[in-house]
Amino acid sequence: MKVSIIAVGKIKEKYIQSGIDEFSKRLRTDVKFEVIEVPDEKAPERLSEKEMEQIKQKEGERIDKKIKAGDYVIVLERQGKMLSSEQLAERFETLPTYGTSAITFIIGGSLGMSQELLQRADLKWSFSALTFPHQLMRLMLTEQIYRAMQINKGSPYHK
Repeated sequence: MKVSIIAVGKIKEKYIQSGIDEFSKRLRTDVKFEVIEVPDEKAPERLSEKEMEQIKQKEGERIDKKIKAGDYVIVLERQGKMLSSEQLAERFETLPTYGTSAITFIIGGSLGMSQELLQRADLKWSFSALTFPHQLMRLMLTEQIYRAMQINKGSPYHK
């Protein structure tokens, strides 16, 4: 199985990148795992609604170019469906039986995601009603993917 995270922007804090690197290394023993970064669109502090949509559109186009045909796409979206770690693990178990061998998670930019990306998603997943920094979200997502793999292996990691 191949698992990818496509995220807008770069990780700036070394401690967050260190955590992502550690879980990425652990994941690569079980799946082909990669994190793909696409550039964020520079924007002034104050934006009109139209300018916000244009930025989401440009970032969405960059993300869309990285999604492969046949990928099962999960976008992180505050209004999405809440899943427990066990439910995520179950998705990893069942998707291959339906012919899916690649799962792509998407973390949009600070303004959110384009409507096209939201419509392209096979699942909109919400971690919480809370808002998290995008960089921290990437670390949390990488850990949850690792946790799901450990649940499926019957590892004591998930208690």
